[in-house]
Amino acid sequence: MSESMKMAPIALKDVAREAGVSTATVDRVLHGRPGVREATVRRVKDTIERLGFRPNTAAAELARGRSARFGFVMPENTNAFMEEIVANLAKMRPMLSANRIALDVVGTNVFDPEALATTIETAGPHFDGIAVVALDHPRVRASIDELAEAGIHVVTLVSDVPSSRRAHYIGVDNTAAGRTVGSLIGRFTGGRPGKVAMIAGSLSLRDHAERLFGMTQVIAAEYPNLQFLPVAQGCDDDGRNAEITRGFVEQNPDLIAVYNIGAGTAGVGQTLIDSGRARDIIFVAHDVTPLTQRYLLLGVADAVISQNPGRQARSAVRVLTALSRNEPPLAEQEYIGVEIVMRDNMP
Repeated sequence: MSESMKMAPIALKDVAREAGVSTATVDRVLHGRPGVREATVRRVKDTIERLGFRPNTAAAELARGRSARFGFVMPENTNAFMEEIVANLAKMRPMLSANRIALDVVGTNVFDPEALATTIETAGPHFDGIAVVALDHPRVRASIDELAEAGIHVVTLVSDVPSSRRAHYIGVDNTAAGRTVGSLIGRFTGGRPGKVAMIAGSLSLRDHAERLFGMTQVIAAEYPNLQFLPVAQGCDDDGRNAEITRGFVEQNPDLIAVYNIGAGTAGVGQTLIDSGRARDIIFVAHDVTPLTQRYLLLGVADAVISQNPGRQARSAVRVLTALSRNEPPLAEQEYIGVEIVMRDNMP
């Protein structure tokens, strides 16, 4: 999949209009000057984040007619969460302050280190910066480092390679996300003994490995009534996850909880439904999609961990834009928190 988009600039007056304040108020908030109520400050900052407004150099870039091209290396066999990131990228024309910026989305097999590294190496030189859903593997690490050495900015998206020379990571704290799941499962079981099954896409994906670590850390320390089954890897594939889940259910009558660490949620959920044990087995998954919302409403899923694909897409573009202008990314603006979604607070 590949698409190219040109971005229209956002002006100070656009932020003021969307926030329902004057341009002078926006200017005071931008420069941290007093005289603005805290609620108004939050509203203006939320509007700036939503529109992707960067006041420092947008006008100068436009005046000079400079351009930039960014690439997004995404899974080719995409899932609903990744599709949401791509969809949000496509909506960003009116949300950016930069002009003459193009985005290309390049699909590859992110579970195959050779395929991913080759894509990074071949696609990277065509861009001023790239965002990569990365595999933490020496081959991938080397390809990222080569681009950085060549002066091409690389940011990791969703899954990090912290030992590489990537410039920035965009995503949640996945260890914290896993710890959150551990606490949820521990509390949901209410002291009952039983076995916990865990299904990852691939433990070579650092986000999956960190989620697993965080989850097992909490349960091992705080919920001795629960016993772990060996973690399975299904490559985020519905069919493989269905087969794995079926084995867990059939071989473990005392199965009490299932944690799906990545995608392939349909395979897990439908298998639990077919087994007749969906109401008895606690099920925690990731990413708010129409499917996980349906599972929450039906009582198949007990909780879903959200990582806000729209915000990740906007953050990636903002960070790449800042790097291309030799500006530091704004850490506070780019923070993405872990959110718990249940039936009663679905968006």
